[in-house]
Amino acid sequence: MTAVRTSLPALWLLVASVSLAAQAPAPAAATECAQVWIGHEAEYEAFLKSAKVASMKAVPVGVTKPSRAYFAPGGLAESMAWKAITPGLKNGFYESYRSEIAAYELDKMLGLQMVPPTVERQVDSSTGAAVLWASPTRSFKEMGGVPGQAKSPAPPSAKIAGWTRQLVRAKMFDNLIGNKDPNLGNWLVDGDWHLLLIDHSRSFTSMKPLVHKIDNVDRGLWEKFLALDEASLQPAVGNWMGKGELRAVLERRDKMKEEIDRMVKQRGETVFLP
Repeated sequence: MTAVRTSLPALWLLVASVSLAAQAPAPAAATECAQVWIGHEAEYEAFLKSAKVASMKAVPVGVTKPSRAYFAPGGLAESMAWKAITPGLKNGFYESYRSEIAAYELDKMLGLQMVPPTVERQVDSSTGAAVLWASPTRSFKEMGGVPGQAKSPAPPSAKIAGWTRQLVRAKMFDNLIGNKDPNLGNWLVDGDWHLLLIDHSRSFTSMKPLVHKIDNVDRGLWEKFLALDEASLQPAVGNWMGKGELRAVLERRDKMKEEIDRMVKQRGETVFLP
């Protein structure tokens, strides 16, 4: 569920550049939705915490060396990504399995529904993050780039508005959590053109700069960002990060507010998606 780091200059402008002329069939059958956990979060979390791992194999891509763990047939899920990343500095990046869990919990708190269920558990005496394997999906990298650009298929016309909103929301979320690794392998698309976000082990540090340039804003999600404070964040993500990292979430939100306020002065309400 993670891929080799790929430069994403196109991702900064992807919302404005989805081309209707590049339309092609969806990446999988239109009925194949990977968001199977929605409305059943508690069941999937419990399964990921307790289901016996039948086999494990290394994932051949990804700088954090994840594994794919398979469960016995007939269970709630086929497999999970296993990320036993001891918190610490590696290759110039702070990485932690705990950040994976924080990303899911904050996604759940915000109602984003893009980060697959992720829990803490033990496998063979190692503690790590168990992430539901999102399937059926393809990454932007597997699709040939950002959908709608170059050789990558674009959503059908009926999906364009919803797809654009998802891209805006994903960029806003990356900025909030300080995701240092938003690459083509970590943004996934299912057959219904749902956008899923994976690989957050380098997120939730004390870094202040924003990852993405914001061109448009989803008003509903932004109102939820504005309502965040330490008291509301603590129950959701306080177990997975220190107070400094928690405050950094709010500081990045405040940087977003400064930028959005400037945009509104320049462009008015057109900043917000209809």
